[in-house]
Amino acid sequence: MDSMHVFGGVVAAFLFGFVILYSSRGRENTKASEKSRSKKTLKSSGNGACRSNFAGNTDVIIVGAGVAGSALAYALAKDGWRVQVIERDLTEPDRIVGELLHAGGCIKLAELGLEDCLDGTDSQIVFSFAAVHKDGKRTAISYPSNTSGRGFYNGRFIQKLREKAASLPNVKLDQGTVTSLVEENGTIKGVLYKTKAGQELAASASLTIVCDGCFSNLRRNLCNPKIEVPSYFVGLVLENYNLPYANRAYFILKDTIVIAYPISSNEIRCLIDVPGLKQPPIANGEMASYLKTVVAPQMPPELHNAFICAIEKGNIRTMPNRIMAASPSPTPGAFMIGDSLNMRHAVTGGGMTVGLSDVVLLRDLLRPLNDLSDGAAICKYLESFYILRKPTAFAINTLASTLHTVFSSSDQDPSRKEMKEAFFNYLSLGGVFSEGLMALLSGLNPDPLSLVFHCFAMLAYAVGRLLLPFPTPKRMFIAAKLILVGSGIIFPMLKAEGIRATFFPATMPAYYRTPPVQSTDDRETGK
Repeated sequence: MDSMHVFGGVVAAFLFGFVILYSSRGRENTKASEKSRSKKTLKSSGNGACRSNFAGNTDVIIVGAGVAGSALAYALAKDGWRVQVIERDLTEPDRIVGELLHAGGCIKLAELGLEDCLDGTDSQIVFSFAAVHKDGKRTAISYPSNTSGRGFYNGRFIQKLREKAASLPNVKLDQGTVTSLVEENGTIKGVLYKTKAGQELAASASLTIVCDGCFSNLRRNLCNPKIEVPSYFVGLVLENYNLPYANRAYFILKDTIVIAYPISSNEIRCLIDVPGLKQPPIANGEMASYLKTVVAPQMPPELHNAFICAIEKGNIRTMPNRIMAASPSPTPGAFMIGDSLNMRHAVTGGGMTVGLSDVVLLRDLLRPLNDLSDGAAICKYLESFYILRKPTAFAINTLASTLHTVFSSSDQDPSRKEMKEAFFNYLSLGGVFSEGLMALLSGLNPDPLSLVFHCFAMLAYAVGRLLLPFPTPKRMFIAAKLILVGSGIIFPMLKAEGIRATFFPATMPAYYRTPPVQSTDDRETGK
């Protein structure tokens, strides 16, 4: 019966796509209307600068104090758990990604009581995106329901989160590099880590949570990682620009994919997608030449001069876009969240939204518990986490991969070129079409069926563009190939995320996990 429902939804999506194509055909071509601050270093709690008294044993060790790790430390400590955070480097991070928090992520941040961490960072509200396509076509895509995202410097935001977590008396923040997990009789009992001075120390806790980011050196102990690097981001900071609209980010979807969004009151982060594993070298000037000759002509007029100036300034940096489906191996005493567990292409900027959603979910699952010492029972109970996180992760992961796959493909294939045009025109329809996709992309509506509906509606829309009003043999051939190409994009993503766990979670035994029976709560709650 469930499979019939999905099939019926797909058929409905195709019919819906044809309807919207027919109704919109007459209007397809309508126009849609503190950098110089010195970096701070958080002192580790060993100096007594970041916490109050910390006594007794540790309940939870968190490896990594990035966005997810710092937010989780605060959330668990507020619930009374005694938390030790071990971070490799407590100085302010300097990254070119993790600087756009979508509307759904902002809501999760507020649920954790951390919304004030956006204050005092010169963060910028983002209300909408300008999607720019070839021939000057552009459309405005707004967050639905009067919501908004935020752009900021990644390092400033993370330092605020660390400070907030370290302000709690039951959080211990240490600087050190975790070298290995400590296992005893099949259960993780803690970690070994090395301090900045080279001293090797051990830390023990009932539960060790790994969230040390995309370059995690511990994930191989807890999952079977299969990492793909389809492209690199080249990052620049644009200044001295004159935008026609404030509080707006950009999706530039031409021969090269470029995303841009404000990160301070006078700066825009610009990320250029360079497909493949090889990229022009920066040192000998090939990258600067590539950006000037290939990318600059595709930039909107309002960003072009600022883009050229940023290239000439020379602060060009790169970052690999890594994709990894969640494939955890449940291990008593240990757990993973954030980019350590699951990564998606950064083209839609959804990583922090997924990470914060994971934090809220894990906090809520641990709330009924008062003791974490039974590693096997806790591990079995927390298997439900991987099922419950699916809706948000699936929607954001799939949309990111779909957008990148479609717009990074060559126009030499007529079916792929047609798919690009259809995707952009579908966004240009506005209303429930663009708002529906933005609600999925931003984490506001984590509904897998809604995502599948939009994907197949876009595919049907693309086919309809070819077959209406008069199909020809050539157009029918391209339409058939387009269906094959589109299905080849969508179905592998569905398989990677897990069709059964995503669409039929009630059939998964882990969905029904309940908290293990425990004695009366003897924790002091931090609320």
